[in-house]
Amino acid sequence: MVEITQDLLNKALSYKEYRLLTKTLVEQNKTTGSNQSEAYLNYTRMAEKRMNKWDKIGKLLPEVESNLQTVNEPMTWLVLTEAWCGDAGQSVPFMNKMAESNQNITLRFLMRDEYPELMDRFLTEGARSIPKLIALDKNLEVIGTWGPRPEPIQIELLDNKVTQERTGKEFSEYMHLWYAKDKGLAMQLEFLAILDVWSQKLQSLPEQAD
Repeated sequence: MVEITQDLLNKALSYKEYRLLTKTLVEQNKTTGSNQSEAYLNYTRMAEKRMNKWDKIGKLLPEVESNLQTVNEPMTWLVLTEAWCGDAGQSVPFMNKMAESNQNITLRFLMRDEYPELMDRFLTEGARSIPKLIALDKNLEVIGTWGPRPEPIQIELLDNKVTQERTGKEFSEYMHLWYAKDKGLAMQLEFLAILDVWSQKLQSLPEQAD
């Protein structure tokens, strides 16, 4: 099993670095990963536009901001993603806003396809779905995960795979309209609940001997 080490985190990008990488790739008509098709380049352009939008207009719920202040032990949020990921374009700006509200939370990014063995520790329904946020305590032990998308739209996606009511393209369009209307609300409400669990795990850490 691939361990998450400090050396690995040292290779990870900050949000600012991840955003700069995405912007630079878009300017060069490139994206992350091996698939450099026009479709994936377009996904990357759309993801950058969505991140620009939510960076500018996304708002945290007051109760989420308040709850984040209860995190009083160091915590790292390591996010596995790719620049072309549509769901990441909708959610990582809110991850950043939450992390920025508390200096105890460090947000870092790794590209999924560069670390397949690590990704395989955190599959969703057997798939390498991203973004996947991995919450780590100060000893780099996993205390929880979130992703790849808010539960309401994840349930609809899984249902649609069974019913085939919408084609893949149709569901993608429907999903991004859902994100636009939701404005990060569903994701934040989920974090309200899981932050309490993660904080309790942080509080229960054994004291390390000097």
